[in-house]
Amino acid sequence: MGDLRDTIKSHVKENLKIYQDIALQIHDKPEVSNYEFFASKVLSDQLAKEGFEIELPAAGHRTGFAARYKSGQPGPVVVFLAEYDALAGLGHGCGHNIFGATSSLAAAALKQVIDSVGGEVRVYGTPGEEGGENGSAKGSFVREGYFKDVDFALCTHPGGDEEHLLSSRNYACAPVDIEFHGKSAHAAGDPEHGINALDAQILVYNGISVLRQQLTDRIRIHGVIVDGGTAPNVIPDYTKSKWYIRAADIETLYELKEKVEHIVQGAALATGCTGSLKLYQNLVENMVLTPSFDAIYEKNLELFGQKITHKPDKIQPGSSDVGNVSQVVPTIQTHISISDKKIAGHSIDFVEASASEKALNAIGLGANVLAFTALDLLEDPELLSKIKEDHRWHVEHQKDIE
Repeated sequence: MGDLRDTIKSHVKENLKIYQDIALQIHDKPEVSNYEFFASKVLSDQLAKEGFEIELPAAGHRTGFAARYKSGQPGPVVVFLAEYDALAGLGHGCGHNIFGATSSLAAAALKQVIDSVGGEVRVYGTPGEEGGENGSAKGSFVREGYFKDVDFALCTHPGGDEEHLLSSRNYACAPVDIEFHGKSAHAAGDPEHGINALDAQILVYNGISVLRQQLTDRIRIHGVIVDGGTAPNVIPDYTKSKWYIRAADIETLYELKEKVEHIVQGAALATGCTGSLKLYQNLVENMVLTPSFDAIYEKNLELFGQKITHKPDKIQPGSSDVGNVSQVVPTIQTHISISDKKIAGHSIDFVEASASEKALNAIGLGANVLAFTALDLLEDPELLSKIKEDHRWHVEHQKDIE
């Protein structure tokens, strides 16, 4: 595989136990969005030991970090994306303890050889992929300019299949709060003086249900009423619902969000309430695939005796803020198997798999393959140029891809 790749492999092998222990520690201390104090510190501290300069907090997130190592020669800038948040009430049911450790080890291994090829290696620790308080931090990293000088980004996500998979398309998502303010009154003795905020919320719920009849399979909308009032004999003066408005591409998402805003306005007009629709965290954009980039990852995975399972190209049911990154630079987020049987994401089975022997071994495999993939692009300017062109085409045609 060549001296540089041997150096990467040696570093991964010699330091794997450190990162496995970090993954288990993060697993034992699950933290949700904007509260990943332990996870962000243990990962950034280790990267500091590896010789990276650390910025913490970063991008307006108190648990976000940016780790940087710049070689003495000019060259491309590569970012390894690291996640480490858990699911509220469940723990690491998406394997982000493995995710963050894998990306960090990959970057540390690549650092061992980047002085020979030139460029800069970074790790962006991005909180709250699962959403929540100040969630979907990759949107903040993009908005705040952390990718303005980046050439490409990569990561691999723990997968609940027994197979390794390439990057997949998913939905853009606008997580919104819909709120109404009315006027309370006694529901039996003084109803004519009330302005019913629950009526407005119900009109929105039903209006969105009617809207669904005119929507394509490229769209999903689902929500819950989280505050519908306090007592049946009091006309509610305040109600709130939370919604995920999803679409297969960002342009369609904006069009759909406008339609929902019109429903909110109509419900406010019909009831006399004051209504609003607001994002309660970063908007999540859809994943733009760069197939030629995934192909490099697949080639390198095969060097380690592993195979990709190719599945039909269809939109996966969820959303991920890695999509925000993929809109601005070539990005891959492959899936690396951590289970010998199919298990559901966001489940107790996945929590257990995220601390399994196979998951811990996946850190080493993933780190090697990610570092090899990055090195291929750093060593071959023509290859990187072709991948950037492939990415530009897919960004421009994302609405046309079924």
